[in-house]
Amino acid sequence: MTIFATRAFPGTALDELKADHEVIVGGGDFASDAFSNSATRIVALITTVGDTVDDVVLDRLPKLRVVANVAVGVDNVNVAACKARGVVVTNTPDVLSEATATLAFGLLLAAARRIPEGDRFVRAGKFVGFDSGLLVGAPVFGRSLGIVGLGRIGRAMARRARGFGMRVAYAQRNRLSPDVERALGATFLSLDELFQTCDFVSLHCPLTPETRGLATAARFASMKPGSIFVNTSRGPCVDEAALARALVTGPLSAAGLDVYENEPIVEPALLTMDNVVLLPHIGSAESATRAQMADLAVRNVRAVLSGEAPISAV
Repeated sequence: MTIFATRAFPGTALDELKADHEVIVGGGDFASDAFSNSATRIVALITTVGDTVDDVVLDRLPKLRVVANVAVGVDNVNVAACKARGVVVTNTPDVLSEATATLAFGLLLAAARRIPEGDRFVRAGKFVGFDSGLLVGAPVFGRSLGIVGLGRIGRAMARRARGFGMRVAYAQRNRLSPDVERALGATFLSLDELFQTCDFVSLHCPLTPETRGLATAARFASMKPGSIFVNTSRGPCVDEAALARALVTGPLSAAGLDVYENEPIVEPALLTMDNVVLLPHIGSAESATRAQMADLAVRNVRAVLSGEAPISAV
């Protein structure tokens, strides 16, 4: 059977799949001749968050049975359209939680302690000796962290925060059980309360109609003076223009972003700011993690094509 992967992936999963199937690796999208020439034969797609699987793509794939998205979020896939066609959609939860939380906490530290600014300062030859007023940042230990979305990645973020003595609060649609809250040391707040009271706010929510644009100008304006904002979830959850204004006029002192509202385009104002740490959507970019994600996607493909239940259906 013919399987189309939009790009190569770390690890050996695709090579192992080639032993049993025709595996075509594209150039990162559905515009290639490789895709066009094989579309009528394709029974499985292996995609990433950068690949839009919509009606236009689906209409070209009459034999498609499964879309295996190498990510937790599936906002790049029209799940309803897939289900209407009898196409299974799968994702890769769990395997990237620790990697993404580590990067999110790294962004928090980098933004608070102005680490990228310091690196640029030294490389520019500006460091001439110790100065007690140089690049003074915000404290992290013992401060409060508000997590929007206490799912797998949000919980991993909470565990890291507790190691820094931080007070953890969270906001999401459904409150967790008291046992889980106690285990994580997390306090439930409304979304508005979380933005208003926490020193740091970090997004770990999926992109849904309810979360799109949740980080608004009003919520940024309500944050504490000197607060810091981090986003490693999905860019469209944030009004980037409003974030830029809040970083210039206050109350925010810094931000760390790995995802963007109109990715890969970044709000131009953010590109000129020293108090923003910008990364190219690398939350899960650990070699072992990326290989595990590809392996899970391939196992989902194998299961569906064998008539078995997928491991992680959406």
